[in-house]
Amino acid sequence: MLVVISPAKRLDWAERDEKATEPAFQDDAIRLSKTARNLTLGDLKKLMDLSDDLARLNRDRYRVFSEDPGSDQTRPAALAFAGDTYQGLEAASLDADEMAWAQDHLRILSGLYGILRPLDAIQAYRLEMGSRLKTRRGKNLYEYWRDQLSKALNAQANKIDSNILVNCASQEYFGAVDPKALKLRTITPVFMEDKAGTPKIVSFFAKKARGAMARYVIQHRLTDPKGLLDFDTGGYAYRPDLSEENKPVFVRPYQA
Repeated sequence: MLVVISPAKRLDWAERDEKATEPAFQDDAIRLSKTARNLTLGDLKKLMDLSDDLARLNRDRYRVFSEDPGSDQTRPAALAFAGDTYQGLEAASLDADEMAWAQDHLRILSGLYGILRPLDAIQAYRLEMGSRLKTRRGKNLYEYWRDQLSKALNAQANKIDSNILVNCASQEYFGAVDPKALKLRTITPVFMEDKAGTPKIVSFFAKKARGAMARYVIQHRLTDPKGLLDFDTGGYAYRPDLSEENKPVFVRPYQA
């Protein structure tokens, strides 16, 4: 099965020994970076609701964005992203065999790069998928990527002989995947915290759990969706009474 997760705003730019690979949509990333480079500081600030300092940081990032995927400015994607999902994924602790399996079975959706493998080389950037960045393809990034992401996911699933996609991405990012073009059965796990007998989704914990689920799939080399139901990382347990066919729900006691 194929698993998709979201990127993160927060980055860990420590040097890595892993050899990076070239993103499939490198040319698109270059094209979009040039579009972003032409924005004023005020435009960038408004585009992503940034503070003055973050707007300057990202303006400077786009000014020095290199067209060379082998540039020393790059880091492997799964090791560079450092948000909540990546705390659950813990990519740096995967062994070589696990990372090799992840390279074929894990994809990161990205506003700038489209789709990334774990070891694909990225440069420091910030460009949320929901950004209303105008390009020749449309008024936002959803229109820019259109059905390209679905086609890429279909192709990779076919390559690994699977018709299952496990969606551990956020709604913002998975919304860029065209459902009409996607030919895969999509399973979207839901993670909830049970406080006083009332299970609820808590964003921080849910993001971390989505990363942990991706790690679980990788470490157990899952191919059968039924294997997802055994997920128990962090104390979660499958709740069939709350679940739907393609939306398994996992609940754990509330973590204060």
